[in-house]
Amino acid sequence: MSEKTPITFKPKQVTKRLLSVLSSRAQDVVTGRYGLGSDPKRQTLEAIGKKYKITRERVRQIENYSIANVRKSKEYAKEKAVFDELHAIVTSLGSIVSEEELLNFFAKDRATQNHIHFLLVVGEAFTKEKEDVEFKHRWHVDKELSKKIHESLRKLYSTLSDDQILLESDMVEKFLEHLKDVSDKYKNEEIAKRWLALSKLIDKNPLGEWGKADSPNINAKGMRDYAFLVIRRHGSPIHFREVAKSITELFKKKAHVATTHNELIKDPRFVLVGRGLYALAEWGYMSGVVKDVIRGIIEKNGPLTKEDIVKKVLKERYVKENTIMVNLQNPKFFKKQKDGKYAIA
Repeated sequence: MSEKTPITFKPKQVTKRLLSVLSSRAQDVVTGRYGLGSDPKRQTLEAIGKKYKITRERVRQIENYSIANVRKSKEYAKEKAVFDELHAIVTSLGSIVSEEELLNFFAKDRATQNHIHFLLVVGEAFTKEKEDVEFKHRWHVDKELSKKIHESLRKLYSTLSDDQILLESDMVEKFLEHLKDVSDKYKNEEIAKRWLALSKLIDKNPLGEWGKADSPNINAKGMRDYAFLVIRRHGSPIHFREVAKSITELFKKKAHVATTHNELIKDPRFVLVGRGLYALAEWGYMSGVVKDVIRGIIEKNGPLTKEDIVKKVLKERYVKENTIMVNLQNPKFFKKQKDGKYAIA
């Protein structure tokens, strides 16, 4: 059963008609270079050069001449409707699209993608910008808009802090703020996400949250990073067994309970706030055992009544009131003043 494509023409037939204007050797070179034959693997200049006993530079010349000859041919002119259709699709996708996303939009199988890729190369309306440190391989049909998108993505990146995590809707909104002088027809979430996907410096994690691509919150590397994202998503203290279970479910990574617990203990991003319950340090929980928490509270607030200490400790720790009282009664650490308030011993 053939795959349903969003186009009205058959790419393989179009490329066949375009290649018919070339000599058999030129046809063979282009077919090999673009993977247009029975084997969709694209051949290197060296491989084709070996076959014809010519230099790789000569192969490159033949490829370039062939593209130029196809563009000048009557066959190319006859395919105007095909190139117009491709142009309309690229425009509808945002006028600048990453190569991977563009080819996947047209077809899922590699062979058909290769034929579409060749048509984009031959089509004079389409410009490819090669991958660099900031951006992926991409195609555009509007030079000015392309410049604006690149500039806006750079500005957006410069506003992100290293560990910032944004919901997708917030990232899109933030990005659109940098696109003041871009036509309103492009200002929708789908196109914004497509443009965001051009960047190699901005990315999203498996939970769909966005940030800097090199942040451990986005490109999570190990159990600790996965645990951080799980607890953050949960939004309140969670037992380490649940953390392990969620890592397995959300990230499809096997998380052993004991290993997860060990990683949580070692990392200062996590605070033990009850029996096996962990919270994020960034939520403001104090680290340390209960007596340390009591000490910290008294240091911050000065002597307090028993009731006030219990109330404040319970905001920091999921413990029984009795546990707090036992710690408070220890004369090595705390003393009860004449006014009934507790101070540090």
